[in-house]
Amino acid sequence: MSSKLDRRKKYTRMVLKDSLMQLLNVKSISNITVKEICELADINRSTFYSHYADHFDLLNQIEEEIIQDMNDTLTSYNINQEDEAKQMIERIVEYVAANSDICQTLFSEHGDASFKTRIMKVALDHTIKNWMASYSIDPEISEYAGMFAISGSIHILENWLNNGMDKSPKEMAEMINKLASRGLSS
Repeated sequence: MSSKLDRRKKYTRMVLKDSLMQLLNVKSISNITVKEICELADINRSTFYSHYADHFDLLNQIEEEIIQDMNDTLTSYNINQEDEAKQMIERIVEYVAANSDICQTLFSEHGDASFKTRIMKVALDHTIKNWMASYSIDPEISEYAGMFAISGSIHILENWLNNGMDKSPKEMAEMINKLASRGLSS
């Protein structure tokens, strides 16, 4: 009986999440109502509220799941070893490709602007921590270099999503790695 309930709970959350993503494709979170999400998901409001406090909570949980997945990926690699750095970038690009609809929606004009900032902060903190442990560079310069690499990478991924993923994840990972490590001379 418990597994049936778990499946039902997972299904409910999945349809609510999908419904919110559909609505975010056409309008901002502040213009979306719980009623609209429930109608699109064919779920009653009391069921919605048994899972989430409001539509902002639903969006926040979707974002937190992605941030946690990214953080788990970043911490499982040592970016100071070139092969591991390449693998990490490739794994992140593959994750973005596998979740392209959600990522594109969250990065869009209707998504939560703070999401991109939070993604950048997680990646930047991880990058700077690894750089500081491996290289003797000025922390101030390391922060600027890290922000340059991370924000550039995120904007490349955003553009790639908007272009219909016109290159393979492997090609994108190679491009990001080359640009981040060698700049335009690559």
